[in-house]
Amino acid sequence: MKKIAELLVCFLHPIAVILVWLNLIVRPELSGTAKIVWGVLALVPVVPFVYVLTGGELWEGKPKPALPR
Repeated sequence: MKKIAELLVCFLHPIAVILVWLNLIVRPELSGTAKIVWGVLALVPVVPFVYVLTGGELWEGKPKPALPR
């Protein structure tokens, strides 16, 4: 199940980037510079990087150590 979730993230990120770019095209309140900055930042997959850097322990709680008696 974990591998399926990882593969899903890999496929959803490019779709999300395209949707962000389409949204930026129709936003009249943003300047051209702001649109470019947001467009470039959308390319960086923050959530997958955080997931990998935490060793896949992002949503799994670590067991608490037992208290000494």
